[in-house]
Amino acid sequence: MRATPDLTGAHWRKSSHSDAQPGGECVEVAHNIPNLIPVRDSKTPHTTPLTFALPAWQAFVEATKNTPAV
Repeated sequence: MRATPDLTGAHWRKSSHSDAQPGGECVEVAHNIPNLIPVRDSKTPHTTPLTFALPAWQAFVEATKNTPAV
């Protein structure tokens, strides 16, 4: 079992592509945790976020840039 990372100092940022309406669907990402990218749903910030190793997150971002919108 992996230890849960300490995210108390995480600086969360909402995606510019998220729904801006109150109660809307928003993804938040923290970029200030070394070698780790935590991602959470803004509607449930108290739940444990998904965490990705930096190289995996970078690969995901690059793949989304090269994929046509649905």
